[in-house]
Amino acid sequence: MTFTVERLAEEVQGTIWGDRDVIIHGAESIERAGPHDITFVAERRRLRALRQCKAGAILVSKELAGVKDREDVPPAIIFVDDAQLAFIQILRKFRPQRPRPQIGISEDAWIAPSAKIGEATNVYPGAYVAEDVTIGARCDIYPGVFIGPGCRIGDEVTIYPNAVLYPDVTLGHRVIIHAGAVLGADGFGYRFEQGRYKKIPQLGTVRIEDDVEIGAGTTIDRGMIGPTVIGEGSKLDDQVMIGHNCEIGAHNAFASQVGLAGSVTTGDYVRCAGQVGVADHVHLGEGCTLLAKAGVHRDIPAGKMYVGVPARPKEEQMQIAICEGKLPEMKKTLEQLAAEVDRLRAILEQHGLAEPA
Repeated sequence: MTFTVERLAEEVQGTIWGDRDVIIHGAESIERAGPHDITFVAERRRLRALRQCKAGAILVSKELAGVKDREDVPPAIIFVDDAQLAFIQILRKFRPQRPRPQIGISEDAWIAPSAKIGEATNVYPGAYVAEDVTIGARCDIYPGVFIGPGCRIGDEVTIYPNAVLYPDVTLGHRVIIHAGAVLGADGFGYRFEQGRYKKIPQLGTVRIEDDVEIGAGTTIDRGMIGPTVIGEGSKLDDQVMIGHNCEIGAHNAFASQVGLAGSVTTGDYVRCAGQVGVADHVHLGEGCTLLAKAGVHRDIPAGKMYVGVPARPKEEQMQIAICEGKLPEMKKTLEQLAAEVDRLRAILEQHGLAEPA
């Protein structure tokens, strides 16, 4: 597909600075863009990348309007309210979503006689749908998917290859489960008695609410009693671990390798960066943010940003980090002070003004 800068500006309701007739064939990152590509800058810290940028046009957030005075800008700039959102909109024009195939239910899928499957749903070869399963309309169940007995799946759900739904898992509408995810495995529940671990039965379920996306290789354990819940609109990256009986609020976002122990609860709009670990029974308050590798052992207040191990408020942790950076200098100063004290003590002892150490 080919568009002029003027046509793309109309698409995103932007204002053009420069050559409105530049021909654009594609959308790329600022590092990879060529003379016929459009790219974007949404943050001031990314402006330094313009020095090597070869794009034909660039989307820029209006708050960075001063960029037009630089010598290293592309031939055309489109100023918009939000450059990243505008770029996503343009990206869809160059890379439209492939049409959804209509294969129906493959003869090479195994479907239990008691399973109920909605209209226009695709079940690919090698999928397994067990007894008493209900699948809604316009779903896509890819090869190698296992859906255990009693599962309930809403409309327009996509389950990618080799994902596993243990018995009685519930998925809402428009849920996306990526390849290799496992939902509903037993929680990590044991009692140590007489030198042995005794398994605690895990008799609960997993409930995934509407518009949730679950990344590849992510695992969500079933509750011991009652459900493990992922709230509406939440997004889980690849290789996230959610322990048994966790209750995740709406519109949470967890990056890769986040791990939540059992019975963690969160408010809405909680964000966890990569490798955050949360101890059992902790509550994460609404709108809080945990930065990468934070280790959380106590409740986090709503709206706060925490970092470090153990997790502390960001401002406090930054002060600690600054002090840690000065430790070699402080050690040297302390050694000098100790030597000076020893010297002064020796002088006082010589004059009989101090007891020998």
